[in-house]
Parts: sequence; C-alpha cells; structure tokens
Amino acid sequence: MQHGRSSLRAQQVVGVIAAQDCTLEILPKIDGLGDGDSAASQAQIRRNLVHMLAVALDLDIAAGQMARLGWQDENLLEVLIRLFCDRLFEAVHLGLPRRYVAMEEDIPTLRGRLDVIWQFSTLAASPDRLACRFDELSSDIPLNQIMKAAVARLLQLSRSTHNQRKLRELSFAFAEVSDVPVQSLRWNSVILDRTNARWKDLLELARLLLGERFQTTTSGRGRGFSLLFEMNTLFEEFVGRTLRRALIGTGLQVDLQGGRLHCLAELDEDYAATGRRRFMTKPDIMIRRGSERVMIIDTKWKRLAPSIDDPKQGVSQSDVYQMMAYGRIYQCPNLMLLYPHHDGMGVEAGITSRHEVVGCDDRLATTTLDLSQLAACAPALRLLIGEAADNNVQAATAELS
Repeated sequence: MQHGRSSLRAQQVVGVIAAQDCTLEILPKIDGLGDGDSAASQAQIRRNLVHMLAVALDLDIAAGQMARLGWQDENLLEVLIRLFCDRLFEAVHLGLPRRYVAMEEDIPTLRGRLDVIWQFSTLAASPDRLACRFDELSSDIPLNQIMKAAVARLLQLSRSTHNQRKLRELSFAFAEVSDVPVQSLRWNSVILDRTNARWKDLLELARLLLGERFQTTTSGRGRGFSLLFEMNTLFEEFVGRTLRRALIGTGLQVDLQGGRLHCLAELDEDYAATGRRRFMTKPDIMIRRGSERVMIIDTKWKRLAPSIDDPKQGVSQSDVYQMMAYGRIYQCPNLMLLYPHHDGMGVEAGITSRHEVVGCDDRLATTTLDLSQLAACAPALRLLIGEAADNNVQAATAELS
C-alpha cells in the first residue's frame, strides 16, 4: 500500500485504520449518493455516516456545525476529531465543570475537620501540622480527565493541521487536570446534571473516540489506531432510535434489544418444569402498546436481490426461522425484516414482500429503507409500520401522517 490516503468500501465494517503516514478509510455503499468513488460522493457518504452515528449515539449536532466540517478534504476520523474539537471549544469557553472533591492534607492551620486518629498517631511528633480533611471545589474530576485523555490521544492521531492546532490549544485548557491513562479512566464516576448537561454529547464523542463504543483498537504508543463500526449494529441502532422518535404521540413504545425471553424451559426426568430457561432471545427492535407486543423488527445490513432474479430475494432461511420463533415466544403477530434499499432492486423502498406464517396468523413483511435521504427516514419508517401491521397500529401511525 502506498503512503498517504486510500479508501475502499466494505459490506459489514466501516471506519478508519490509521498508521504512521498512512490512513485507510472504509466507507459503506449507500445507493443514491453517487458512484462512491468521486470526492463529492465520498463526502456525502461521510455526512450520512456521521448523521447515523449522531442518531445512534443520541448526539445533537446542529445543521450549521455539520456544514462546517471538512467532508471532502478530510477522512472520517479527521471529521469526527474536528466535530469533537468544535464542541469542546464551545464547552470550554463557558468554563470547565467543577465539583467538590474530598481532600486530605497536613497543613499549619485547621481547615475543614481534624482527622483525630491520623493527628495523634502519624503526626504526634509534629504539633505544627494539622491533619485536615475538607472538600474543595476542583476541576480535576473524572469528566475533565476523560476530555484531557481524548485530547491527548487525538493529538497523536490527527494528521490535519487544523485539528492539530485546535487540539494543542485545548490541551492548555486542561493543564490543571490530572493525566489518567485511557484504561484507568473512571467513566462510571462521571456525574451529569443540569449544571454540566452541555457535556453529555462530548462525553459520548469521547467514549466513541477512546473505544468505549463500537470497536476501537490501538497498538504501540498510539502510532496505530482503528475506529471501526459494524454496519449491522449501526444500522440497527439508527433505525431503532429513529423509529422511537417517529412514533412519539402514537401511544406506541419502542424497545431496543429488549424482550430477553428464553426459547426453552427445561424439564426434569418426569417432564415437570424445573424453572430453568435456556437460549435467551434479544429481538433488535420491539414495538409495544403498553404490555402488548404489536411488532418485532430485525434489521439486516445486507443487499436484497431483485425478485426477478431470486424469488426469496436473498433472505436467509435462518433469519426467517428466527422471526417465526420471535412471533411464537413473544406472541407477536406482526414481524418485519428490514434491509437497506439499493437501486438494483428495481422497485421503490418499502415493503418488498408479505407472507403469512403457515399454521398461525403471524405475518412477516420484508422491507427496505432508503438511506440516501436520512431526513426522510422517520416518516418512511412510520409509514412502513402502518402498512405492515394490523388495523390498530395503522390507525395509531396514521394520526401523525
């Protein structure tokens, strides 16, 4: 491979692999966004990919901020770094978050409360020192330590002059914050409340860039780095969260990776139930009305075949079996397999086939979603749900149409 920058498309994994003097960018194939090889097409694919990530991570990215990112001039990693820098600059400008931190210090005058045990044991021979225990308002807290670690890591990775300059400026803002290794960061100790709510999106971006979300690996002293997203996972989370927003006001709730019922109940030698269960199920997306399960959706990042070439359209038999099992286990009559749309299908995005499960009233719809116009995905999903479900669900979704 030549030094510099290269790009390719992959079916299941996208992202960036970076090494010294070399960056490999893997972009998804999204029909409707050009040929995928031109600079303009790749810029639009990056834009859509970042939009999907923002939805999956529940990030609020303003249109103006999206417009400022260097979609054509920078690879996906540099785009994400620039987004992180812009957001962090805005937050730092308003001041670093601070919290009261418990301090222990031996000082000449009393501050806070006296640690009696320490005072009359360790400091017994030093009456001029007092063992003080007090709370001090400090910026050296887990949230800022995470931000400082992210800035330091990205400064090693970025090849963009603009990003490097921004990161160096940001590093000065965290000069009073402790250096904590990435593997020792205390994510669970971060407290977000009304005083620092603006840092929520930054925390998610840092979690992404430091490897707490999706797949991230490093090697050596940061000279090698990969930030990879499995498109199956990203597509599932994007659809689920978009659908959750689309169905607000319908009385329908959306659960992601919910359910968690088991397929089998174990029996003893006398065929009596033991209470032990086996083989937990986790449907990608479940739509409920209260406790009633009205639809189960499984997302698949896979290109369907035109029906003229394959009557089954390339739908996996194992996927059909899985959906049939979901229908019985969850007593849910409406089932859907959802795929990304592509132009080769020769039909518009939407329902491509409908089936009734033999021996019961369950129905399975095979559907596609057009990802070239992400702003239209919410109404498209709401329409799909209404078309593929029973009359009650149709009425609920129709109210918002």
